[in-house]
Amino acid sequence: MPSHSSDPPMPTAAEVDILAVLWRLGPATVREVHEALAKDCGYNTTLTQMRLMADKGLLIRTERFRSHVYEPGVAKDQMQKRIVGDLVKRVFEGSTKGLVMGALGAKSTSAEELADIRQMIEKLDKKKRGSK
Repeated sequence: MPSHSSDPPMPTAAEVDILAVLWRLGPATVREVHEALAKDCGYNTTLTQMRLMADKGLLIRTERFRSHVYEPGVAKDQMQKRIVGDLVKRVFEGSTKGLVMGALGAKSTSAEELADIRQMIEKLDKKKRGSK
């Protein structure tokens, strides 16, 4: 991970797309990321975006076998928490309940997913009660 004095900036939507590809693939070249994105932008656009992300600390660039390889400069779970925290604050006026209800209402949720969510909530509740 880069040695930035603070966390990298919040990524844009396009940067999140690139991070998601790298979290899924692992270290990859610009070509591999560009192909995985399957967007209507050119290779040079992806290259420029990834270079800028490296400058910001969102990606780490290394050279392997004469190719530049990129990997996330921030852990997936850490960035997800930052993005969700920002979303809760900006869109849901600080309401975690609002975020959860919005997420559940945005697309259909299977009975199995709802059961998993209930278990996770119970586990969090027990953990919080145990730490008091």
